[in-house]
Amino acid sequence: MQSKHSSSTTVNAGFPPPFWVFLMIHSSKIRVQVKAMNNIELGFLIFLLLFNLLLPFSYGEAGGLCVSQGGRFPPFSSEGKPPKRVGKGYKDLTLCRVFRKKTCCDAAQTHPALLSIRRLALTGEASEECLHLWELLECSICDPRVGVQPGPPLICTSFCDRVFQACSNAYFSMDAKTQVLAPCGANDFVCGRASEWASNGTELCLAAGFRVEQSVGMHGGIEEVSCYGGKASLDSIADSWGAPRSEKPHKTGNSGLLEDFQQWLQDMPSNERVSWAVGGLVLTAGLLFISKRKSHNQRQKLAAIQRAARRLEAKMNPTPTSSQGNRKGNRR
Repeated sequence: MQSKHSSSTTVNAGFPPPFWVFLMIHSSKIRVQVKAMNNIELGFLIFLLLFNLLLPFSYGEAGGLCVSQGGRFPPFSSEGKPPKRVGKGYKDLTLCRVFRKKTCCDAAQTHPALLSIRRLALTGEASEECLHLWELLECSICDPRVGVQPGPPLICTSFCDRVFQACSNAYFSMDAKTQVLAPCGANDFVCGRASEWASNGTELCLAAGFRVEQSVGMHGGIEEVSCYGGKASLDSIADSWGAPRSEKPHKTGNSGLLEDFQQWLQDMPSNERVSWAVGGLVLTAGLLFISKRKSHNQRQKLAAIQRAARRLEAKMNPTPTSSQGNRKGNRR
């Protein structure tokens, strides 16, 4: 074997050895290292290998992936992906912004919810408490824990009862497209109070297109944790709602708009950002041209007014001088 290796190296002098030579050398080294290992070290190495292989699968199960809810709820554009932060732009949340940091939603889910709240406020004759609770109900689809579960959002029975109690006198109608109960709109012919459509909170949530957790809110001292609207769920929503307000000072006016625009540009893809930059340069040049043109026109108008005033003054001034000359002539 040694003579063969020496002859092969002399023949292949000046050229790199073939790949199988490296493979043989590395495999022989690995065999020597494995023999030198004791059973504990070898078992630990196998455990690390299996752990690295199983880590992505366990992470996917624990974190969860976005699953479209079906029914009246539009499908997620992030189907099969984990919940993530929503950037400001055309996909920004028009409602339910408390879930902006981590959600499966975008504008496709929040815009129908916004229209529902608007109808409830304008033509549904809902109270302030009803509007608040119905908004929380509509925003359940944007909760990251709800978005990773199949089926329509699972609502806690206690929360449905609260919604029914607050909205029992508000007006609802049966949506012709989705065949679910929705706030009464201006074009709806048959509208009735929520208490006429349902007798309790469970019936109201089911009629509105949600699933309902059939267990009682406090059963044996165990809180509702698997459904939306329980104490744990509402506490987490309240914490996430209060965190941004306490971390950042409240800003209004142009500074807030500027920050929103800057964040929108940061979240925008590079090619779209370049297009917006070019468009912004063109727009800026156009605005400068318009402003210069306006100032030039204003100067021209001012000069014309001044010339007209001078001409008028020139016409008016000779008249008294000539009359004075006539008077002097008469006196002579």
